[in-house]
Amino acid sequence: MANPFNTGLDRNPANYQPLTPLGFLERAALVFPDHVAIVHGAMRRTYGQFYARARRLGSALAQAGIGRGQTVSVLLANTPAMLECHYGVPMCGAVLHAINTRLDAAIIAFQLDHAMSRLVIVDAEFLPLLQEALALCKAPPAVIVYDDPEFDGPRITHQDDDYEAFLATGDPDFAWLMPEDEWDAIAISYTSGTTGDPKGVVTHHRGAYLLAQGNALTASMAKHAVYLWTLPMFHCNGWCFPWTLSAIVGTHVCLRQVRAEPIWAALADEGVTHLCGAPIVMSLMISVPDTIKRALPRPVQFFTAAAPPPEKLLADMKTAGFDVTHLYGLTETYGPAVVNDWHPDWSGLPPAEQARLKARQGVRYLPLEGLDVLDPETMRPVPHDGQTMGEVMFRGNVVMKGYFRNPAATQEAFKGGWFHSGDLGVVHPDGYIQLKDRSKDVIISGGENISSIEVEEVLYRHDAVAVAAVVAMPHATWGETPCAFVELADGQTTDSAALRAWCRDHLAHYKVPGVFVFGPVPRTSTGKIQKFALREKARALDVERHQPVGRTDHAKIGAKIGTEGVVGTVERPI
Repeated sequence: MANPFNTGLDRNPANYQPLTPLGFLERAALVFPDHVAIVHGAMRRTYGQFYARARRLGSALAQAGIGRGQTVSVLLANTPAMLECHYGVPMCGAVLHAINTRLDAAIIAFQLDHAMSRLVIVDAEFLPLLQEALALCKAPPAVIVYDDPEFDGPRITHQDDDYEAFLATGDPDFAWLMPEDEWDAIAISYTSGTTGDPKGVVTHHRGAYLLAQGNALTASMAKHAVYLWTLPMFHCNGWCFPWTLSAIVGTHVCLRQVRAEPIWAALADEGVTHLCGAPIVMSLMISVPDTIKRALPRPVQFFTAAAPPPEKLLADMKTAGFDVTHLYGLTETYGPAVVNDWHPDWSGLPPAEQARLKARQGVRYLPLEGLDVLDPETMRPVPHDGQTMGEVMFRGNVVMKGYFRNPAATQEAFKGGWFHSGDLGVVHPDGYIQLKDRSKDVIISGGENISSIEVEEVLYRHDAVAVAAVVAMPHATWGETPCAFVELADGQTTDSAALRAWCRDHLAHYKVPGVFVFGPVPRTSTGKIQKFALREKARALDVERHQPVGRTDHAKIGAKIGTEGVVGTVERPI
């Protein structure tokens, strides 16, 4: 029998429109045109101006022949241009591809080719990196250069089109394009490539719309909240916060670089209410002298992901005036889709117990329909005992469309009707999940994912290396850092300095191991490297002080872990 409530009650333009976050900016500009939308140094830009510039960008792109189903890439810092691209690019129907500015040229070239990018908007600071990547591209896209007035580095002379001149060709009243279907792609973001080449995660307008609002609800963001950009916007489209702020008519406070002094100045002078970042950002803020810190007029909400913050860091943040909330998600879930929802009565527990509870990833976001820890073979939920491990899986409207031009990987990821995260975890009796391991040995350092396989492959290309195994080492500053265990080939000699230099020549700097340990690498009877044993050995090493270890300490550490340990400084940018 047909459902009588469907008879004669069809969708039509009056009662059905595709969901898209682009409408958030339109509404904010219509209702609050004079409210400050963006702060960048001395610049103040209203919602009316923000909307007009986004429409100019969409119009200019359309006039350049870019439209539905085509890719526009951006290599930008956390600047007003990056915010404009989150609206202007999809306003012409195109798909936004935000590139991690810390990647090397070869990976950027791969992404540009794989995403079939038609045009790149690049910050002048990163132009040399882009030019190196373009030389490796099979089909180099056109280039538009953004000269940020807040960039205090050397100015580079270039022949490419200027961003402001490009915008000037656009129409501020451009009749921007709604998606034909809310399932249409809004962005493509690349994973770190834990197994082979990076995968292009395709997200859609519907998911971005839902997660943007989910952020506001989860973070208890009131109308006109002030958000400080310490989280890179290239990372999962800034966890969808570029769209969230328009929904609540909030203010974006942009920062080119994550540095303690401008962070504290913005917190106090701009009335910041919310910010996000990895534990490294918290450490950076707390570790500075009191002369740099500023008194905060109200508690500030800080949302963190990656490795759980240490107990002392949580206590220091609370003393400084911050409420810290732990989130969890992946590129495939638009960023955070799990929150450690804090119970008021937990605040009365001892600090150590609070830290234990805060280390858990938590429960599903409001716009996520399904979150569970399942046995990947039987697809049955594990017991809620806090001990039985399974794979964390997601289901719902804030899960990606799939991997671009990779049907096999897409099918594998969605096997059994759930998205398989690859992360191993447990479920506690109260339903809160907690990660216990990463099935693909991903190392999370300063909020960035590092593939152990990628680092190992680089080490194996060195003539002196016979066996290489890379694991995560706990680190108080970065959360985790790569630790490399190396067996040398017969008759070969090398040291940590030489291998570090080799890795720096072939990897993004943040992926370079901070520690090299030389000696036999343990294996099973079948020859498989025992990474669990190496993780235990890595935990015995102390690199928390971010300092080189002297010669006398090498022998001590080597005796402690049963190998000849050679330790170096941990170097990486924020």
